[in-house]
Amino acid sequence: MKKVKGLFKLIRFELPFSAGICVVMGQLLALGDFAVPTEIIDGFFSIFFISASILVLNDYFDVETDMINAPGRPIPSGVVTKTEALLFALFLFSSGLVLSLLLNIGALFTVILVSAIGFLYNRKFKKSGLPGNLLVSFSVGMTFVYGGITVGLPFNKIVWFFAVIAALVDLGEEIAADAMDMEGDRLINSASLAIKYGKQTAIKISVSIFFFVVLLSFVPFILNWFSSAYLIPILIMDISIAYPSIKLLNADEKEGRKNIRRIYLGATAGLIIFLLMRLLGV
Repeated sequence: MKKVKGLFKLIRFELPFSAGICVVMGQLLALGDFAVPTEIIDGFFSIFFISASILVLNDYFDVETDMINAPGRPIPSGVVTKTEALLFALFLFSSGLVLSLLLNIGALFTVILVSAIGFLYNRKFKKSGLPGNLLVSFSVGMTFVYGGITVGLPFNKIVWFFAVIAALVDLGEEIAADAMDMEGDRLINSASLAIKYGKQTAIKISVSIFFFVVLLSFVPFILNWFSSAYLIPILIMDISIAYPSIKLLNADEKEGRKNIRRIYLGATAGLIIFLLMRLLGV
């Protein structure tokens, strides 16, 4: 059971779960209604498994820095070996690949692209700073686009708008997370914004991005894409982003990581409420 718990901890459940929710949201935005159940299930779990495989690989390649930044993680703590983590990542990747193929060829190519970006980031670009941050945020934004692709509507403007929103939220989180991991990142000669320009500068850039997202979140209502009732989940998302981001300005490493987690959990909660409102016919 300890081994199983360690493997589960490697996937950081809330992150691939959030990615799956973004796919379902992308389907909804593209179609204007929910996709058929098989498309929802295959879309959700295909990106869930792909995202999970990338996260496991992240731990696989990050053992050196995790010994300092997160010694309690499954690999540096010895609960899971590197070989076990690699085999688990391959299993997750294969599962996501099969499910995407059941959808359409575009979905298959998209998960291959996202997986390739994830591998390149983990293997080479994690130390690059902003370029690496942009690669990750691009992949996160693609979860919405992937949703459109799974239902045959890859170029829907609303889907792409939310893809940009998701990418910006993740970019802010990546920059802030680097600011909280400076000690370990120095060990691998990382070129993160925090190391190059200082922790406070990086946090201020991150907070600026978050507040830009809050402003952008009102565009769909200005353009009459949604009814005013959907201001509820959007405002929940905005508050969940704005309040923790302000607290980041004076947070230490431990509290900072908690606030970053609150941001993406709050943003995910906003999307779930949006989906539930649509399900209830609001």
